[in-house]
Amino acid sequence: MKHNANTLLVTGGAGFFGSILKRCLLGRGFRVVSIDLEPDEDAHPHLRSVRGDIRDEALMREIFSSEKIHAIFHCAAILAHAVKDKKFLWSSNVDGTKLVAELAAEHGVGKIVFTSTNCLWAENLHRPVLETDMPNPVEIYGKSKWEGEKILLSQQDRIISIIIRCPTIIDSGRLGLLGILFEFIDEGRKVWVVGGGKNRYQFIYAMDLADACLRALDYPKTEIFNIGSDNVKSFREVYQHVIDKAGNRARVAALPRKPTIWAMKIAHALRISPLGPYQYKMIAEDFVFGTEKIKRELGWAPTLTNEEMLYKSYKYYHDNIDAIRRRKNVSAHKQTAEMGIIRLLKWLS
Repeated sequence: MKHNANTLLVTGGAGFFGSILKRCLLGRGFRVVSIDLEPDEDAHPHLRSVRGDIRDEALMREIFSSEKIHAIFHCAAILAHAVKDKKFLWSSNVDGTKLVAELAAEHGVGKIVFTSTNCLWAENLHRPVLETDMPNPVEIYGKSKWEGEKILLSQQDRIISIIIRCPTIIDSGRLGLLGILFEFIDEGRKVWVVGGGKNRYQFIYAMDLADACLRALDYPKTEIFNIGSDNVKSFREVYQHVIDKAGNRARVAALPRKPTIWAMKIAHALRISPLGPYQYKMIAEDFVFGTEKIKRELGWAPTLTNEEMLYKSYKYYHDNIDAIRRRKNVSAHKQTAEMGIIRLLKWLS
């Protein structure tokens, strides 16, 4: 891979993955411009941090006019559990992507690398999901990401887009819905799986995703890639690994499948749960991406398994719990999601 002092734009550069990617790029000698709704904690001689909205056309035009941007890593996205205003989510994820793509083409930017999602599906295909499988999202976040993909693909005569479809991104500092799981483990409570916990659900280590993003800089054409860990074990096995390493009184316990899913649906309808249609459809299902294409085309390979990266993320939570609870004005992945009705389950655990 070639690395130099080209300027790269990272949208969502103060978010969980955006921060990790941004630091990787700076460490490789690139100059980075970061834009995010939240303040940027990082400072570096080759970093320009902009606090703002990617839908703000005047601000974005100023960035594109004042900087010679070589490529864009489009990581900015609003999550469904992070906001109540779904119009804001849709506008940010779709209109924001459209403006980024239009300005990139207008200013001769060579490439956009877009982090998409496995939320494009919410069903068990009973085999690894391939890049050629037709997306069928069931909630607004997945639908907004698919719309973002279509916007970029419609511009492929003007700009190269590398779309990387990611499962849950995990590393030290990843919280969000996982923060709820970590709280249960840390307090030695029952850690619940649904329907026995035999289902397999793939993660991706943030540093492995960052490596793929860097490799995508040299890829010569518009393409879609799946990414994810290898050797995916069941939820029960992964949780047990973390509990064993934590060495406390936590233990894995099972909830009956059908009543649990119905309860999740009702709680979502009453707006008392952070878990939406994607979660209640997939909580007891298998979902694994086939990753042969990205391995072949980009020469990429994962370095951590699900259980290794989840323990790494839990250990960070355990070691930094007081600081985490004091956080304000950070992205959704950098703070623990509100429990809502799940707090009742915690009391019973």
